[in-house]
Amino acid sequence: MALERRGAPLVLTLNFKGDIKRESRWVAQYGQFLCTLVAAMLIWRLDGDSRHTNAVWTVLIGVLGTSLLATIIKRSLGRIRPGRDDAGQFLGPTFRHANFRESFPSAHSACAVALTVILCHFYPGGAVIFWPLALTCAVLRYLMDAHWPSDVFGGIAMGYGAALVAIRLCAH
Repeated sequence: MALERRGAPLVLTLNFKGDIKRESRWVAQYGQFLCTLVAAMLIWRLDGDSRHTNAVWTVLIGVLGTSLLATIIKRSLGRIRPGRDDAGQFLGPTFRHANFRESFPSAHSACAVALTVILCHFYPGGAVIFWPLALTCAVLRYLMDAHWPSDVFGGIAMGYGAALVAIRLCAH
C-alpha cells in the first residue's frame, strides 16, 4: 500500500479483446456465486455420502461468508478503485453500495481462494486445477484494472483465513 500511495506505477490498463476477453471474464468468475453453487451441486450429486454433505455445506457457508465479510470490510473502508478520481483514497464507512469505492479487499480474489482451500481440503488431488483457477482469477482482478495489488493480496489472505475457519466449523 505504501508504494501505491506514493504513486508508483503499479496499475495496468490492459484492453483484452475477442476470445481472450471472453475467456478471461469466465475465469474471473471462479469463486463467485454461480460458480460456487455449481461446485456445491456437483459435490452433492457426485459424492452424496455424509462426508461430502459436509463438503457441500462447507463450500456454501465458507464462500458466502467470505463474500459477506469482504463486503462489510469494503463498505467500512471505502477505498477508491484504480483509474477513478482520488484513486487509492480511503473514504470511510457507508452502508450504500458504490462500486467505485469498494476496492479493498478484492472479494473475487477472496472467494476464489476460499473455494479453492475448501475444495482442496476435500479433494486434495484437485489442487493442481483449483489453485491455478484461483490465482488466475486474482491476477485478472489486477490486470483488468479493478483492484490495486494490495487489494488482491488482502483478498487472498482473507479468503485463505475464512476458508480455514469454515473448514474448522463445518467439516467434522
